[in-house]
Amino acid sequence: MLKIDKVSYKGILKGVGFDVFDNELVVITGPNGSGKSTLAKCIMGINKISSGKILFGKKDISKESITERAKLGVSFAFQQPVKIKGVTVRDLLISAGTNKPEKYLKMVGLVPEEYLERELSNTLSGGELKRIEIASILARDAKLMIFDEPEAGIDLWSFNDLVDVFKKIKKDHTIIIISHQERIIKLADRVLVLENGQVSRECTADEFLEEVK
Repeated sequence: MLKIDKVSYKGILKGVGFDVFDNELVVITGPNGSGKSTLAKCIMGINKISSGKILFGKKDISKESITERAKLGVSFAFQQPVKIKGVTVRDLLISAGTNKPEKYLKMVGLVPEEYLERELSNTLSGGELKRIEIASILARDAKLMIFDEPEAGIDLWSFNDLVDVFKKIKKDHTIIIISHQERIIKLADRVLVLENGQVSRECTADEFLEEVK
């Protein structure tokens, strides 16, 4: 699915390398400043890598634009979802490419009748916006979903809902999550630890959580 091959970026990332396989949930964790969010943005093309290669399937996407990567099936969710006044949840999901927006709201645990006509504004909580963003990624039929600290800015109840959504969708999707939250790490098929701009170790969720006890 994805191969990161000796990727460096402005002294922040230093020859990072790993693979992500189909229908795998990989959590990338590590101390603040280790380059986790930078790496996620490099995969999406928001940051242009200094050296190395990023392969998506068999295609080298190292120099491709964000738009081209999105067309190929790479998606990215920021820590804070975008609010767009005047744009409804229905508008967002239809623009993502579905004529059945109700289906994707149900997948993330939201009642369509209560949300389709609401604007993407401050009337929605952080947790609601996160779930709507995930619904839009699902509606785009993204082959690879990248989430940068999805727990940021939401309360405990919203976080619980978010974990439930990831549990539900992980079976049939390839997902990278940048996180240091134990409950998200527990969902991982593999954990990659990033330290000082390099992958310092790779392990199962149980192995990692045992190490940090």
